[in-house]
Amino acid sequence: MDSVEVLDEALAIARQLGFEIREDWFDGRGGGPCRIRGRKCLFLDLQLSPRDRLAQVLETLRGEPLLAQVALSPALGRLLRAGRAA
Repeated sequence: MDSVEVLDEALAIARQLGFEIREDWFDGRGGGPCRIRGRKCLFLDLQLSPRDRLAQVLETLRGEPLLAQVALSPALGRLLRAGRAA
């Protein structure tokens, strides 16, 4: 499974956990999670590579307490666990 496929799955999981995903051009400045009027949002910079965007989504998902209740592919599960061990 390549980075784009795992990114797509990670974004679907984020949506399932209640995140509104906003992808836009932020001139390489990144993005990240935030709350706007009580809603969970995740901003992703389209200038970043899929691998860098995936890293942002993974970091966001690691902070979600309900993640343990969601079915993950083996590839996504490994990436999430790898980040916790680092």
